[in-house]
Amino acid sequence: MSSLLFCTRHLANSEEQMLLAEDGPDLIHSLDPRRCCNINAGGSANYKCGEEKNECLATYESLDYLPSHSEAYKKWLQEKAYRTDWDRWLLMGLIGIGVGMLGFLTHQIIDCLIKLKWKLVENYLQNGNFHMTWICILGSGLAMILVSSGFVVFFCPAGVPCGLPEVTGFLNGASIQNVFNIKTFLGTFVSCVLAVASGLFCGPEGPMIHLGAIIGCGLSQLKSDTLGIHLPFFTRFQNSADKRNFITAGAGAGIASVFRAPVGGLLFTLEEVASFWDVRLAWQTFFCCLMATFTTDLLSSSLDGFVYRGHFGFFEAEKGILFWVKNLLDLSILAFIPTIFLGILGGLLGALFVSLNIKINKLRMRFFSSISKLFLRKTSKLLESMMILVCTVTITVYLPYFFPCTPVRTLRTFQLKNNTEITKEFKREIAEYTCTPGTPWIGPDGVKYYNQTFNQAAALLAENGRRGIAYLFKRGTHEEFGYTSLFIAVAFYFLLSCWTAGSAVASGLVIPMLYTGALYGRIVGLILVSIFGVQTNGYGAWIDPGLFAAIGAASFVSGVSRLTVSLTVIMIEITNDVQSLLLVMVAVMVAKMIGDWFNLPLYSSLLKLKCIPYLDSEPFAGQRKKWLNLELFSARDVMEPCVRVLHLKEKIVSLAQLLANTSHGGFPVVYKSEPDQAEVFLGTITRLELCMLLENEPIFETETNEDTFSCDLLLSYQKESAEVTIEATMKCSSSGAAQHPGGAQNWKQGICVFEFWL
Repeated sequence: MSSLLFCTRHLANSEEQMLLAEDGPDLIHSLDPRRCCNINAGGSANYKCGEEKNECLATYESLDYLPSHSEAYKKWLQEKAYRTDWDRWLLMGLIGIGVGMLGFLTHQIIDCLIKLKWKLVENYLQNGNFHMTWICILGSGLAMILVSSGFVVFFCPAGVPCGLPEVTGFLNGASIQNVFNIKTFLGTFVSCVLAVASGLFCGPEGPMIHLGAIIGCGLSQLKSDTLGIHLPFFTRFQNSADKRNFITAGAGAGIASVFRAPVGGLLFTLEEVASFWDVRLAWQTFFCCLMATFTTDLLSSSLDGFVYRGHFGFFEAEKGILFWVKNLLDLSILAFIPTIFLGILGGLLGALFVSLNIKINKLRMRFFSSISKLFLRKTSKLLESMMILVCTVTITVYLPYFFPCTPVRTLRTFQLKNNTEITKEFKREIAEYTCTPGTPWIGPDGVKYYNQTFNQAAALLAENGRRGIAYLFKRGTHEEFGYTSLFIAVAFYFLLSCWTAGSAVASGLVIPMLYTGALYGRIVGLILVSIFGVQTNGYGAWIDPGLFAAIGAASFVSGVSRLTVSLTVIMIEITNDVQSLLLVMVAVMVAKMIGDWFNLPLYSSLLKLKCIPYLDSEPFAGQRKKWLNLELFSARDVMEPCVRVLHLKEKIVSLAQLLANTSHGGFPVVYKSEPDQAEVFLGTITRLELCMLLENEPIFETETNEDTFSCDLLLSYQKESAEVTIEATMKCSSSGAAQHPGGAQNWKQGICVFEFWL
């Protein structure tokens, strides 16, 4: 973050004269922000930035969320009615509706593409032709990945998949370019749906947070520099502070829509994303998340695969709850013992996942940076994504060949009502793989059963992540999955999802984290079943692998992300299992404490790896494997005595040179009332404010009015607040034409005058 740190110590008059140039302001080297790369707020996580990353860090500018108190701002406040927030609530609702529609569209496209892909190979699977199955699945997957990765690498302005770290850094106050660009939106959306549908071990959750933030930014600002659109509506929200609030609400709505968890989306923004929070923002974000979830549920109630199914507005629990657990279990205090063990295991595996992913991303960045030609570098990123898909498809297609067909012991598909059979075509699932179709039979309870068989490895690997998690969370399926399939699945899912995260596709990690945790959680539950057997009485019913699969999923997500409150609420909202609330809370807390002993959370580690400026809330920093309490230091310990300052009167050419030759986000303005007195600090003016003021010719003064400065011509706050708030009004006098700061050669005789109202 290229924020300017300055020192208030007075300079001697002789030294002051040496630092002042006749044609411009003080051109003194300020504190180099690259030095902060060697100080990491994380203890054991020592990510030393290279020279290129240090230079990248120095280019970031800070966002000023506090309004100034200039005359223009006060005049603008007087013209506004008191507490007129109806338009703010309207925008929050529109953002929620937009994100909800996008979430519905994302799920529908992904499901349609997955069904179409497996329908192409259904005949090959039934005939046992694995080679043609592999060719068709790989061919369709490579076509999707080619477009998915190509959109990210060649279409997105940043050239890399942006996501939660970038949104978090922006909301913390770092100005990150192209994060909320319309090209970034299109590239992220297309890349996300195609990457998930191609068969990679990833999910749409992370990109949906980013897409929700982009919608929050776009609808609140109603302008696009890429498309050249600047609508004259809601202009009072075109400032950094309001823009930040709408982006925060959009990010929460993204989580709420993708998980159908409005309360979880609100708490997620509070715990993980937002750095600036108040009660009013909490209410508005809650309303935005509510509208997002309502819109997604409303559209999903009648549309399936973009085909109208009827029952519009009828919310079915099976569709509205992502991983609906139908049978709640009575718990015993003994259940807390394996729960604590799962929490410890989740913290250890989560820390291992973070460490391994950071090392892979470091190696990836080092390899790509060694390629000098830009086109070859982008092509290499695309080829890596295709290589990951080849490995993933090969495992998911060929590995189930070595597993036999297992009978479904508790599958109950149709019920009889009034002794009348409900006829319905039995639909073949991917989990059956090459197993023979089941034959129906009527049980003694008058219920129609199928002696269906399925392939354990296909159910765990070939199925998409949401369907697989639903299999693992299912209660009453004590022995449907064996040790071999579970251990193999957790190993491959852990490694491949870790490799996929950070590649040149827009992908999320929440579904892979839930899946990995559910796999080892079910292993622990299966061990208990092997020891104590299948318990049918009420006191031992808690020994169910499905219960511990849900607890293991929560523990691994907490071990990787270190989320606690929001994760607990999300787990309850996506399973409807209120009975296991205490177990989930214990597992989440233990996993977080264990993981914090080893390293930072994944997203905080990615912030440091990408050198995105982020101010930690804790006043501690790690340097050379030692803890430093920052409260023991004063501001002068990190400041330099010489900075670039502006005076109340400056030549325009000096300002143009200052903007062209520096990357500082703000400059202090000083004033000397008498020639023999010391300079007094009046305030600061940001880089964006200088650019905005210099581009407005009507406020310039003629050279004849240089001695008689007046405040009649002021640039309105409404015009200036499109990106920044104005801390000063400026009068410029020029003996020639007023030009853009780039034309500094025409401004050599111009003088700028700053006046602050503090």
